[in-house]
Amino acid sequence: MDQFTLNLIVVGATFALYFGIAIWARAGSTAEFYAAGRGVHPVLNGMATGADWMSAASFISMAGIIAAGGYDTSAYLMGWTGGYVLLAMLLAPYLRKFGKFTVPEFIGDRFYSPTARLVAVVCLITASVTYVIGQMTGVGVAFSRFLEVKASTGLYIGATVVFFYAVLGGMKGITYTQVAQYVVLILAYTIPAVFISLQLTGNPVPPLGLFSEHTASGMPLLAKLDAVVTDLGFSRYTGHTDTTLNMFLFTMSLMIGTAGLPHVIVRFFTVPKVADARSSAGWALVFIALLYLVAPAVGAMARLNLISNIYPNGTAEAPIAYESRPDWMKNWETTGLLKFEDKNGDGLIQYYNDKSTDEKFATAGWAGSELTVNNDIMVLANPEIARLPGWVVALVAAGGLAAALSTAAGLLLAISSAISHDLIKGQLNPNISEKGELLAARISMAVAIAVATYLGLNPPGFAAQTVALAFGLAAASIFPALMMGIFSKRINNKGAVAGMVTGLLVTVVYIFLHKGWFFLPDTNSFSDTDPLLLSIKSTSFGAVGALINFAVAYVVSNATEEPPLEVQELVESIRVPRGAGVATGH
Repeated sequence: MDQFTLNLIVVGATFALYFGIAIWARAGSTAEFYAAGRGVHPVLNGMATGADWMSAASFISMAGIIAAGGYDTSAYLMGWTGGYVLLAMLLAPYLRKFGKFTVPEFIGDRFYSPTARLVAVVCLITASVTYVIGQMTGVGVAFSRFLEVKASTGLYIGATVVFFYAVLGGMKGITYTQVAQYVVLILAYTIPAVFISLQLTGNPVPPLGLFSEHTASGMPLLAKLDAVVTDLGFSRYTGHTDTTLNMFLFTMSLMIGTAGLPHVIVRFFTVPKVADARSSAGWALVFIALLYLVAPAVGAMARLNLISNIYPNGTAEAPIAYESRPDWMKNWETTGLLKFEDKNGDGLIQYYNDKSTDEKFATAGWAGSELTVNNDIMVLANPEIARLPGWVVALVAAGGLAAALSTAAGLLLAISSAISHDLIKGQLNPNISEKGELLAARISMAVAIAVATYLGLNPPGFAAQTVALAFGLAAASIFPALMMGIFSKRINNKGAVAGMVTGLLVTVVYIFLHKGWFFLPDTNSFSDTDPLLLSIKSTSFGAVGALINFAVAYVVSNATEEPPLEVQELVESIRVPRGAGVATGH
């Protein structure tokens, strides 16, 4: 059976599974559409949360980032997993106890302000739309490579699949579909990793293989990788080049950004009671860890395999000829994510750090690195690079699509809920019937999918370059409001609104200034600039924005009147410990 047919069968089977679950778990009420009727078991919710979180960024991009950046990029692992610890300890049980459907609804009620709720809606939609663009784009890329259709066609297919199970099932359908998607993506991620770890080290456990000996050379795998990359002018894979300040702030931005992402938070509204929210957060960490423990090994081994394919003799002086390139390179060249330019006309593939000061590259007549490899292909191409069986390649295709579609569905639900529940019911038409609200929710979901599809086809420059904006916005706007809403009786509506608006604006301005995302009429392009403040990069500024949010909210609240007594009592009741009567209930 040829690879295309195999890919079609495996991906088609998973889509059929998603459709079947959507029909079985279709939502019949707003409670089921927004929160799955609050009847999801903690273990299943943990699994669904894992799928919701492990987006195209985690499944496709993270190992690619680690492969390219080495040690410094371990901050992604620490930040993203650390965010779940914050969720489990500081947010999930209290938000579940409050008993609302959405994040803006909590903020609006806690800060007794329609304005606060509206600002939260703006923050939520901005962060979620930015994030979902990457998911939809990833769907198009995966389809274009593995099912041999145009990226636009693949995007339309993916949007149709999400439309069917998200609009029909709402949170209920999405939850149980995400359980299935988690199983698909974790198998698709770990099975190739086991094969490749066995090939390179003889150890079937990838995290242990990372610290085992490289079979071919007898060297420790990481020492072998260090030797290979430094021979090509790159920094040591295990070396540290970023500043401590930036790495710390980057990790914190990812942590509090994770804890503030609305599509993740709403997952904890779906369980029966408060204790289940904390339990499901723990299970989510377990299910996420199954992938995240493997990711560093996948990244390191993919980088070593890539270089070994280009320099099969193990030395920088003997690259392969372009005409002799392996089939996986030919396959990925058609997507545009892998490109070759013969800069010196010798017909060989020179892949190295052409900014290196090592004179041996110039002496050899090399005129610059000739191979451009998009980081996002490393996981998807890994089985082909390692020459694994065709069914493994097909499984990875299904896993990549499952990761992108699961997160896209969660983000789209958060957007549609904010529009139908917080904007339409909360602001424009408070007397709308439940049937009318459910219809509005489904229409909002359909519109959100259409907008996300359009943006996936025509991504704005800033959104296509990084998802840092989504994390920065969530960290600087939503997370502080939730924390202060739960743990401070003194923060009032004026302080909360001022804090959210200030954190949002400062973070957006810094990111745009740092990345140079202001349109330049003379060049018709975008530019990059150096960090504006100390060594803080745009990807790290969310933590600074959060501190500014906290500070502004505190100052404004203390300069104005205290919240009403009933609001202070509400805050107190949210934090009543377990064992104090009704506090442990619903």
